Amino acid sequence: MFSSLKIRNYRLFAAGQVVSNTGTWMQRIAQDWLVLSLTGSASAVGITIALQFLPMLLLGLYGGVLADRLPKRPLLIATQSALGLTGLALGVLTLSGQVQVWHVYVLAFVAGLVTVVDNPARQAFVHEMVGRDRLANAVSLNSANFQSARLVGPAVAGVVIAAVGSGWAFLFNGLSFLAPIAGLLLMRTSELHPVEPVPRAKGQLREGLQYVARHPQLIWPIVLMGFIGTFGFNFPVWLSAFSDDVFHTGAGTYGLLNSLLAAGSLAGALLAARRGIPRLRLLVAAAVAFGVLLTVTPFVTGFWAFALLLVPIGMFGLTVNVTANSTVQTAADPEMRGRVMALFMMVFTGGTPVGAPLLGWITDTYGPRIGMATGGALSLLAAVGIGLVLSRVGGLRLRVDLRPGRPHVTLVPRQAPVLTSAA
Repeated sequence: MFSSLKIRNYRLFAAGQVVSNTGTWMQRIAQDWLVLSLTGSASAVGITIALQFLPMLLLGLYGGVLADRLPKRPLLIATQSALGLTGLALGVLTLSGQVQVWHVYVLAFVAGLVTVVDNPARQAFVHEMVGRDRLANAVSLNSANFQSARLVGPAVAGVVIAAVGSGWAFLFNGLSFLAPIAGLLLMRTSELHPVEPVPRAKGQLREGLQYVARHPQLIWPIVLMGFIGTFGFNFPVWLSAFSDDVFHTGAGTYGLLNSLLAAGSLAGALLAARRGIPRLRLLVAAAVAFGVLLTVTPFVTGFWAFALLLVPIGMFGLTVNVTANSTVQTAADPEMRGRVMALFMMVFTGGTPVGAPLLGWITDTYGPRIGMATGGALSLLAAVGIGLVLSRVGGLRLRVDLRPGRPHVTLVPRQAPVLTSAA
């Protein structure tokens, strides 16, 4: 489960990310709650999230081109420094009492611009630290790292916001980026597996798109993550609205709900680290389970019943994310990985500018239960549809066998398979 941690450079990277990710989750919770406090609107929370991810939608592929062209370690030092500065700026504005909602919008957009380059570079840099053999394990551990911080960050943010206000959470996030910067500076470059930067040339963006289109084991996981990211991962909108409008509580409850979601996500990431080779059938099954739970959970009565169901939602949602990420990274050629991962992140997070305001409006108009169920239903339809496409491409059919002692529902070859990865 933890084999990648045997590598010193990856240990430095992971340790820095633990600190930075904790600060990032503290800022996310504090930012959502600050916007809700300033405006009283779930739609405003959705707009903030949309602005943060809009640059990825518009410029994500160009970020991937830069990640393939430039040495990734110095590039990450620059992007992590810039992200730290945005957190410090928001902290100063909030603590000085000058913060307005447009300040939050602008800084969220600036952070999104930096992430356009940071995200594909960070994803592709994992291969340079651990090599191909441990890549799937390292991707899963990265997700476990992120979800561990998600488990701690919201809970700490809830306490900090209630005790001293949102500004201190923003300041901590800004300072937390010192940890990954130090880790990157302390790495032994002789132990990396560097990929030769791709020389600047015309048509590299189009080349990346054509490459993905030619490989079904790349395009369909990316399409599925586009739907799930756009409609299924809008938890800041829904959980802030449930905390305020349904359960009539404060930031502490919002932090608790996020921590329970993170607990399930952490379990999903650790289970993924044990599995090794990712499979497309697991991706589709987890996406279906995620869609079903997300559709049913908002209609459960009682706070604790709702809260505890967030654990399996987090587990299946993270299984979808890690499996798709590992599938795409291991299937992509090294010289194309930056562009491929940029496309992956563009459709996963870049759909948020569409999904967050739309589902925020549905949540404001029809209530949090309808808003959350709508996201779940759309995610479920996408999972079923893409599962059928992959089965057809892979030459598979569904077989039902009700005899005792046999698997009741299995996928079996319909003919000689065209896409062996779908099995």
